[in-house]
Amino acid sequence: MKDLFKRTKYLAYYFKKMDWPRFRKFLKYAKQQTGWSGFRLFMDSVKCVYRYNIGWIDYFIFRFFEKDASERDKWVGTGYKYESDLLMNPKSTRHLLENKIHFYEAYGPFVLHETCTIDDFRQDNSKAQKVLSNTTGKIVVKDALGQCGWDVEILNARDYDRDSLIRYMKSKGFNLAEEYIIQHPDIARLSNSGVNTLRIISQLNKDNDVEILGARLRISVNNHVDNLASGNIAAPVDLKTGKVNGLGIYSDITKSSVTEHPVSGITLAGFQVPMWDACLNMVKKAALHRPENRSIGWDVVLTEKGPELLEGNHNWCKILWQLPINQGLKSVLKKHVTELPEAKAKVAVN
Repeated sequence: MKDLFKRTKYLAYYFKKMDWPRFRKFLKYAKQQTGWSGFRLFMDSVKCVYRYNIGWIDYFIFRFFEKDASERDKWVGTGYKYESDLLMNPKSTRHLLENKIHFYEAYGPFVLHETCTIDDFRQDNSKAQKVLSNTTGKIVVKDALGQCGWDVEILNARDYDRDSLIRYMKSKGFNLAEEYIIQHPDIARLSNSGVNTLRIISQLNKDNDVEILGARLRISVNNHVDNLASGNIAAPVDLKTGKVNGLGIYSDITKSSVTEHPVSGITLAGFQVPMWDACLNMVKKAALHRPENRSIGWDVVLTEKGPELLEGNHNWCKILWQLPINQGLKSVLKKHVTELPEAKAKVAVN
């Protein structure tokens, strides 16, 4: 009864937050693929929210309309991930990851590019001066609490002085400014429309050792951000070699996976992520640097200076984790959840 009530609340939340044009688009596609009626798909998607603790749109993204019950049960959905995140990354400590200002303060040893806040500009301190005079000639401004690359702008530094930049940031609700990052030439050749990041997911196990749950290369497609939600692609990376070992996938189920970048034409499979060992070593050190958050999706930027951290995500994307390898990974996450002493006391994640 408790789970029924909780998942009814989840369903109401999904309904409130639903992108309905996207839902209708996916529903139409699923009708074409299955021959099912819209009503049958609608009812089956609702049933799966309750039975498998997935998000409503997860039903389509994970193509549950093509899967049987045993296969559906293997996938981590929105509800399950939310509950596991509460255990792995408590609300009392996740601000270090949610707020980018707090993140840069906490993980400074792993950040190479210059950053400052709007208050630094007001004080005209050294941090602000370094951002204003950075050698790239560009400044990235954003909201420190922004998600999925939304509300991010790239400005030409020559168009602003300190006072005009403060006014602009204030008018947009931005409170964080950063030096524009020049990515590694190998990554730039793959896609130069935006800064592409490597998502590496770390997990502290019951012995507080770092395990790597996966790595995905997020690749921009005519976009200044690289998030799947913004129409870009992602590809799996082999943990041993650092080479891409699969297709580039979209989160839009109506689009086919690709073997090469749609713009540059570079073949994805076999593409070598630069400085792979350095990336893994940095993430493992960062995971132990502030161990109060146990499960983190790190956004790693590859530059000529070396890899650096751009973000750490407490609610790292279960879509990005599972979809590029077309495999449900609930058993991996469940193993770590059930090992936590507080799991039984707080939430029965199932």
